[in-house]
Amino acid sequence: MALTHPFPTATVLGYPRIGRRRELKRAVESFWAGRTTADELESTALALRRDTARHLVSLGLDADGGAVPGSFSYYDQVLDAVALLGAVPDRFAGLTEAGPGGHGRLPLAAYFAVARGAGDAPPLEMTKWFDTNYHYLVPEIGPGTPIAFADDRVVREFTELARPDDGGAPVVTRPVLVGPVTFLLLSKAADGSPEGFRPLDRLDDVVDAYAGVLRALAAAGAPWVQLDEPALVTDLLGAGFDEVADAVRRAYARLATDLAPGRDRPAILVAAPYGDLRGGSGDGLALLAGTDVEAVAVDLVRGSAPTGAVPGLDSTTLVAGVIDGHNVWRADLGARLADLEGLTAAGAGAVTVGTSTSLLHVPHDVADEPRLDSALAGWLAFADQKVAEVVTLATGLTQGREAVADRLAESAAAVRSRAAAPGVVVPAVRERTAALTPEDAERAPYARRAAAQRERLDLPPLPTTTIGSFPQTAEIRAARAAWARGELSDADYTAAMRGQIAATVALQEELGLDVLVHGEPERNDMVQYFAEQLDGFATTVNGWVQSYGSRCVRPPILWGDVSRPAPLTVSWTAYAASLTSKPVKGMLTGPVTILAWSFVRDDLPLGETAEQVALALRDEVADLEASGIGVVQVDEPALRELLPLRTAAHAEYLDWSVRSFRLATAGADVATQVHTHLCYSEFGQVIGAIDGLDADVTSVEAARSRMEIVPQLADAGFGRGIGPGVYDIHSPRVPSVEEVTELVTLAAKAIDPRLVWVNPDCGLKTRGPAETRESLANLVTATRTVRATL
Repeated sequence: MALTHPFPTATVLGYPRIGRRRELKRAVESFWAGRTTADELESTALALRRDTARHLVSLGLDADGGAVPGSFSYYDQVLDAVALLGAVPDRFAGLTEAGPGGHGRLPLAAYFAVARGAGDAPPLEMTKWFDTNYHYLVPEIGPGTPIAFADDRVVREFTELARPDDGGAPVVTRPVLVGPVTFLLLSKAADGSPEGFRPLDRLDDVVDAYAGVLRALAAAGAPWVQLDEPALVTDLLGAGFDEVADAVRRAYARLATDLAPGRDRPAILVAAPYGDLRGGSGDGLALLAGTDVEAVAVDLVRGSAPTGAVPGLDSTTLVAGVIDGHNVWRADLGARLADLEGLTAAGAGAVTVGTSTSLLHVPHDVADEPRLDSALAGWLAFADQKVAEVVTLATGLTQGREAVADRLAESAAAVRSRAAAPGVVVPAVRERTAALTPEDAERAPYARRAAAQRERLDLPPLPTTTIGSFPQTAEIRAARAAWARGELSDADYTAAMRGQIAATVALQEELGLDVLVHGEPERNDMVQYFAEQLDGFATTVNGWVQSYGSRCVRPPILWGDVSRPAPLTVSWTAYAASLTSKPVKGMLTGPVTILAWSFVRDDLPLGETAEQVALALRDEVADLEASGIGVVQVDEPALRELLPLRTAAHAEYLDWSVRSFRLATAGADVATQVHTHLCYSEFGQVIGAIDGLDADVTSVEAARSRMEIVPQLADAGFGRGIGPGVYDIHSPRVPSVEEVTELVTLAAKAIDPRLVWVNPDCGLKTRGPAETRESLANLVTATRTVRATL
């Protein structure tokens, strides 16, 4: 088909939306706190969108052809689709207002209420976005859920940049939406839906609404729109390829074939990031090329390039995602250009250079990191550098290698420098992992361990505990920042943190919790804290990445072989234990999560890197035991997160991930109770792996899903301690005694109550002190109520 607007030669699938200094985070949280109005938040967001679009143009993307993605969101792109469609659960229906056609639109306050809860109305469930550390909100779709073109925000945001009122340069962006098939496959059936109903049953309604959106964008002058359909690269969304393929054909027959390009709709780019579009049981590239969409974006970092002609691709633009949007390493531009040159065999109508995924997952700019070692900085590419890499490759592809010869030479030199740098390979570390045996990952049988732990710990039925962190107050953050700047001495910092630990221990004793924690006031982040002390890691100052909503993290950079030069946590945990007669947990982050929440080296298999991290943690467990700690928690919230999107690769991943956890913990004495924690996972897919971890107690997220995991564990015959979360800490709501009592009762009825623990869903770092006290008090009261009935 002839393109009304030919696609640019270079693009990215998305860009960080929080701002270089987390401007959006601060503006949103100010609005939540009532310090600013919705109009003021809108104004801040508009300025941020304009600055971002114009900055991308300054980096070399075209300003008027749709090369710049309009991928902004106040909170989450899936929640944006809920708002776009008016697909609001009944409990929030009273918060809507009239939108286009009179349909229910969410004003900003209501939009955030759906994300965070309001009064007695719990928020949407949250889970991980494919295999990333980004979280999305899970839509609830039933047969009667309203679905229509309800909110024209995406049209207004396009117009605000295309026709700016600030006198600045216009930018014609490419609006980015979650595709209709992926939206429904990521949704869950709303409570009360009839048996057998699935959200995908509402495909025709969703597609009709999207048709209205596309018409409105065409009328506004948008040349291109991007519809993200990563459902095509995974086997894990409860539908086989044939069913997904049928849904894609139906959806895009309506959106691409029935609507005339240019008149009724913009040209359509369908993006399939995060994996291999051509893997699994069918060829997703051929599927999309067989529709009437004008362009298809493929992930050629995680996925494979076509080696022969693809039917239908000769009339389609192929957006080749050769620059990694998922990690921070500088690309070997010469090799990537060769890959692009080889795509001619696929017979695409045109080839555009792009990123494999949105750049949402990486920080803004390496140049904004003055403390990074200069050699390491030369090996890295954050979002801005990746845009420059895309532009360079597009120039080389269209004008020839000689046009970018100097940049290709710089890239090759950086690759050589990295491979030869000291610390990338450490012989002592490699020798230790090479000497490991299967016995190093085995503990004594659980029955023997359980008996020894009962005698040592003497806990009541339904023991209560927390997951680890307590609120990070402004006072704690200020002390830590002053110490980092050298304005607070080591002794004064230690005294300040000990004061916080003492207060946290006293609070837990007052509330009546059974197994205590020290509260982690010294930890800025559950991965960064360890990375700052382990050899082989580097950390950033401004390398913020959005995790969910306004929550941002700074993933460490794992660049070399990993080892532990000194104890990491022992002094803080031992101090807390000296203040109480109750058991205190040592708190560690597990090897899989440290890898998942870091930017990991790409020159060594993940399983080998995991072994190195596991052995460092094994040494820490031994030192905690030596200091008298009898309970050690090794958190693995990311176990499911790294699960490959194709089932054929699961066995290999689960083998090394489970083995790394067991390497970290198997050295513990039989009387030492080993806990682990998992959150925001589709646990049914990894039940066997959870069992394989062989932890004495496993705590899991369960409050938002109302104990959905419990019957799965019961059916699987899970026979060790289990703590399904009863308090959703990602919402400011304080759960009532009655609510927690109901959840604890559900757990104690479904599972042997002798195995049940009572705990929040996750750590309490982001919660306020007052709500934490009240919530934990309710948790303890509810537990005692249920305990009395056993």
